[in-house]
Amino acid sequence: MRQADRSRGIVRPEEIRYRQGDKIFRMEYKHIIKGRFLERPNRFIARVEIDNDGEPKAETVHVKNTGRCLELLQRDACVYLEKSGNPARSTAYDLVAVQKGERLVNMDSQAPNRAVEEWLRGGGFRPDVTLVKPEARYGSSRFDFYVEAGGERIFVEVKGVTLEEEGVVRFPDAPSERAVKHVEELIAARREGYRAFVLFIIQMEDVLYFTPNRDTHPEFALALEKASRAGVEILAYDCRVTPESMTVNSPVPIAISEEDAADIHETLRKNLGKNKLGAICIPLLKWYDKSRRILPWRELPTPYRVWVSEIMLQQTRVEAVKPYFERFMKALPDIGALAEAEEEELLKLWEGLGYYNRVRNLQKGAVQIQKLHGGKMPDTYEELLTLSGIGSYTAGAVASIAFQRPVPAVDGNVLRVVARLRQDGRYIDDIKVKAAVEQDLKEIMPHDRPGDFNQAMMEIGACVCIPNGAPLCGDCPLAGLCESRKHGTQQEYPKKQPKKARKIEYKTVLIVQRGDKAAIRKRPGKGLLAGMYEFPSIEGFCTAEEVAKYLADKGWKALSIEPLEDAKHVFTHREWHMKGYMVRVDDSSRQSGMTDWLYIEPEQTMEKYPIPSAYGAYTKYLSIKLGNTRYQSDEAPI
Repeated sequence: MRQADRSRGIVRPEEIRYRQGDKIFRMEYKHIIKGRFLERPNRFIARVEIDNDGEPKAETVHVKNTGRCLELLQRDACVYLEKSGNPARSTAYDLVAVQKGERLVNMDSQAPNRAVEEWLRGGGFRPDVTLVKPEARYGSSRFDFYVEAGGERIFVEVKGVTLEEEGVVRFPDAPSERAVKHVEELIAARREGYRAFVLFIIQMEDVLYFTPNRDTHPEFALALEKASRAGVEILAYDCRVTPESMTVNSPVPIAISEEDAADIHETLRKNLGKNKLGAICIPLLKWYDKSRRILPWRELPTPYRVWVSEIMLQQTRVEAVKPYFERFMKALPDIGALAEAEEEELLKLWEGLGYYNRVRNLQKGAVQIQKLHGGKMPDTYEELLTLSGIGSYTAGAVASIAFQRPVPAVDGNVLRVVARLRQDGRYIDDIKVKAAVEQDLKEIMPHDRPGDFNQAMMEIGACVCIPNGAPLCGDCPLAGLCESRKHGTQQEYPKKQPKKARKIEYKTVLIVQRGDKAAIRKRPGKGLLAGMYEFPSIEGFCTAEEVAKYLADKGWKALSIEPLEDAKHVFTHREWHMKGYMVRVDDSSRQSGMTDWLYIEPEQTMEKYPIPSAYGAYTKYLSIKLGNTRYQSDEAPI
């Protein structure tokens, strides 16, 4: 922690020592029903409308929070009730949670202690806990918990927090002399050698920061500042809340003094300035820490592995890339091996991934690194841009993930997320718009976690803010900040410029068999599918008679010509529409004009002769398996 921050009392979540372990400890309810809040006659009861066999019924319920909760218990608010297990009680239900806009807030004043006890016993506070004692006495005082861990004696006082405004949470929501007394007693315990904690349990998720409520009870704020100076440790955790449960979740920043709060507000103001994106960082990274996919290049993010994975992932789904990545790393484990690989080996390793210029440029980049950088990947965005096949996105991804440089990596996923967040009507395929988004993200991205930030943006675009179909807003940590979500216009964004019609080319594909071998030929070294192998073909659609004549003119006698299925393959700017024939020719025929044809055994394509998946509809007739079928992956169009 920076010394200035420590002296002023700002507690940052990445610097909190005790974190929740992998296991989740949950405070659960039973028999939850939904209702509509009507009124609250006094602190202890409320009137709620519930469904009674299809008819609305006004029910008097017990409120499990004696605080004001004025901002929560608004007329017509959706509330959640737990049925009491005591049939003799005058109220049959307890009000335990309320929906506040996009937030679900638990307002059961007993829930924080129950959740914390499970959290403490489960090792969430620290793994070496040997004793947890609720309601522990200290002199004439009583604290929520006494804990022993690692030879230390610890008191923990828990305070539940339900007051929230624009992401800032405060405590208390009403004057509380008892809360001041607890803090003063913790100071006394600290002086006698105990470790002492005030633990604020925020009964909701995804807030910006916690600060004491000076407006309602300035004495408590002063007591908390005094306690912090005396060595009492102040923690705040938010909670994952459902109607049926509340789980201690993640640490939250704390601003103890007014100066601290002003400092955080100013940071947020700057971040939320003209581009309105600064508020996404905290909830986005918290979501990523809990929800990110385990991917081979993430678990060992060396510069070479990050580079190769990012090139493979261009225009290709993650699940498609996984087996290719592992195979590529095994065959070409470093930059030197990539630089020296034969072209046909490269193309064979890439077979089925499509966009074959990617792997050619990958190799060119490896050669450049060998010659100009001594075989070591350059570590700056600017140097990475000088390598073949690396544009602004890949340079940003490698620089941030492998070298922790604070530069953005903006791809289609990121552009889509930003467009929906801001309800931005600009065309995302405009290069100027992409440059503007890159600049906006550069201004707000956290310098301590740039790689995680970029990957989180890509991840949320791929898994939540999806391109096809309705986005999964219910799973999105940014839903409360999203303009298109607010206005119900998610599927109207992003905007793209109208595409030019693809050029359609018609081809007749021939599967020519000569004995137990089949004919293939190599495509030119430049242009579409350069250097790959293909089946012989004739421009345009041909009849069987026209195919027989074509072969006869080349010196072949066709013994049989069988029609195959029609097929289509879509490239970026063109489409192939194909008609196929299986042709068996006479071995004794004397061909002419077909010197570029090779006659191979189909099994040879397993290790040699890369065939593009454009011909995938016809390879099956020779039992040829292309890369994508061999590795059981999904492939983007070439």
